[in-house]
Amino acid sequence: MEKILIEVCMGSSCFSRGNKRNLELLQEYIRKEQLEETVELRGRLCAGSCKKGPNIMIDGNLYSGVTPSLLKTLLQSLSSRKR
Repeated sequence: MEKILIEVCMGSSCFSRGNKRNLELLQEYIRKEQLEETVELRGRLCAGSCKKGPNIMIDGNLYSGVTPSLLKTLLQSLSSRKR
């Protein structure tokens, strides 16, 4: 089974706008839902959409303005897709 790739922009703009918290939430969610075998979490350098940040890429799809509530929705759809 191919893993879902989640890349969190670690650029200073995205990180200060919320990706620090989003990264913590991702790590907690992956651990809590035992998704270590199906999700690969990576940090990445600037995604090039700083003004729209915080940015997160999931399987090559860029999501901008990611809030904790949007992140939760994205994660729920991913976990149901891979179970």
